[in-house]
Amino acid sequence: MSTSTGTAAPAVTEPSDVEAVRAAAERARAAAPVVRAAGGAAVDEALRTAAALIRERARDLLDVNAEDVAAAERGGMAAGLLDRLRLDEERLAGIAGQLEVLAGTPEPPSEWPVRTLETGERVIERRIPVGVIGAVFEARPNVTVDVASQVLKARSAAVLRTGSAALGSATALVEQVLGPACESAGIPADAVSLVPTPGHAGAEALVGLPDLVPLVVVRGSGEVTRRLSVLGATAGTRILAHADGGGVLYLDSAADPDAVARLVTDSTDRLGVCNRLNLLLVDRPAWDRLLPVARAALDERGITLSEPPHAHPLGHEWALDSGSEAHVTVAPVDGPADAALVASRETSGLAATVCTTDEGAATTFLDHYTGTGAFWNTTSRLLDGFKLLGLPETGINVDHTPGPRGPVTYHDLGLRQFVVLPPG
Repeated sequence: MSTSTGTAAPAVTEPSDVEAVRAAAERARAAAPVVRAAGGAAVDEALRTAAALIRERARDLLDVNAEDVAAAERGGMAAGLLDRLRLDEERLAGIAGQLEVLAGTPEPPSEWPVRTLETGERVIERRIPVGVIGAVFEARPNVTVDVASQVLKARSAAVLRTGSAALGSATALVEQVLGPACESAGIPADAVSLVPTPGHAGAEALVGLPDLVPLVVVRGSGEVTRRLSVLGATAGTRILAHADGGGVLYLDSAADPDAVARLVTDSTDRLGVCNRLNLLLVDRPAWDRLLPVARAALDERGITLSEPPHAHPLGHEWALDSGSEAHVTVAPVDGPADAALVASRETSGLAATVCTTDEGAATTFLDHYTGTGAFWNTTSRLLDGFKLLGLPETGINVDHTPGPRGPVTYHDLGLRQFVVLPPG
């Protein structure tokens, strides 16, 4: 597997793409003050209505999505990406259910006291809306609803740009569900604005409008996401990036074979998602005993082990390797501390699991691993907003700097403000 070290030439941004993005951003900006003033009850009403509309219009939504899937299949889209693109009745029901859960989530305090100054003034900290939040995400129709609902819950307006393969499905969800739901609650439909152009230039334009869209959530493949992050930083836009994934599973010498089989199976139920099992690490003394157990579980899933010596980086993310998603890399390590260091060094640091019956080994692994999610005898697939926090997510942030990390929800999509009031 070859890895390019060159820098891709900038895409030519056509004026039509820039104009389309700017128009969507301006519509969202005009709607933003109404979203903020509408209050939590109105937003929650819109979310509940959206859930009802998804159920009511499920057949139409599925028909549009089937057209997207058929076009993607004709274009040769890999199985893992098709899995992300495809909607069915169960997935639509899940989206609707998550909207209702979000609508029923109690509001966190919008302000709280910090201290009283020696002169008597009271310091108050507030969380206030960003105003307009953008999102660039892969061809996954459910993310359209996930991101829009989180942004609305954070009292901001959204500008969405999805992958071209899902543009039909995203348009249907915005025009048939989210827009009407907002209007029914007294919120402008433009509170969720979709960029109608499918090219990469639209994504680049969206991260380059800090005056209109100061915060953009960027999801997708590592290379593209990192490029957009650089462009956004250059323009002065704050980027919350979900660039790389790949779950790690470490099999300690004290691992229970039944737990090994369970974790391998549970971690590979879907191959096109970021938190699936990607790198399997096995304690060297247990290699001959535990690797066959893991191999048998992977064989049941139709997944091939990439064994040493490797012709690719140890943390190569198979979910993003079109046509080769059904692989898991395996490598030996020297105990839990070494496993944690390898997982931290060789992968994005998304999530890692230690499988062991030895509490000391588990503690050593958890203390040495510096990634976003650390698990003991449970699957890295739990690093998901709804599974972990009971809320949909805008993405999973794996930054190694201060700021929101892990599943990003509406709690993270606000600005910090300090207010100083007179004494008493």
